[in-house]
Amino acid sequence: MARPHVLIVEDEQDIAGLIKHALERGGDADAEIVGSGDAALKAAAERVPDLIILDLNLPVLSGLDVCRLLRSRSDVRHVPIIMLTARTSEDDRVTGLEHGADDYVTKPFSLRELSARVRAVLRRSTPASGIEASRPATYQGAHLFADFDAVAVAVDGTPVRLTRREFELLRYLVQNKNRVVSRDRLLERVWGYERVVETRSVDVHVGRLRGKLRTAGCQIETVVGLGYRFVD
Repeated sequence: MARPHVLIVEDEQDIAGLIKHALERGGDADAEIVGSGDAALKAAAERVPDLIILDLNLPVLSGLDVCRLLRSRSDVRHVPIIMLTARTSEDDRVTGLEHGADDYVTKPFSLRELSARVRAVLRRSTPASGIEASRPATYQGAHLFADFDAVAVAVDGTPVRLTRREFELLRYLVQNKNRVVSRDRLLERVWGYERVVETRSVDVHVGRLRGKLRTAGCQIETVVGLGYRFVD
């Protein structure tokens, strides 16, 4: 069985080389390195990767621009993106998530931590048949319709385009409708993390999902101090 293909977009070749070595040595994936945003767009078009590790601070075409352009393309918009950032401001990290990144890792980072997140993302990208069978096939509400088998969502009859992560988040919340789901549980079940990590990914993705669902967005409630609940 072929190993997953990871595209590393990083202009600092020493960092890129370390990441590639760590992923390939651990047997997690085969990795390809490119050093610019333009090269990343070309590489993703030539061979759709299973995961993209994307540096925020690229020359000319920034990581945010690359992320936005990738999310606008039908052939690669489903590909998970982990963003690397040297910026410590929470606003910068949130901006990356709002542009469509699935998660972020702040430099300097642990290769072990990055490898763990890569494994989690790749694991979630290959759903197990037993788990899939227990999920609801469709949901029909006053405003929201979702066909989870066809990967189709509509609000008030208008199709809504979600990223892969947003779709999986919606599916899990609907699957557990009327129950409070903690952020840690969402990180485990939707992001695939085996232990608690410090990240704003859940909150930002919930906010993006609410916005895209428009009139149905209010069905996702925040339960202060506990997590989120999809109200049917």
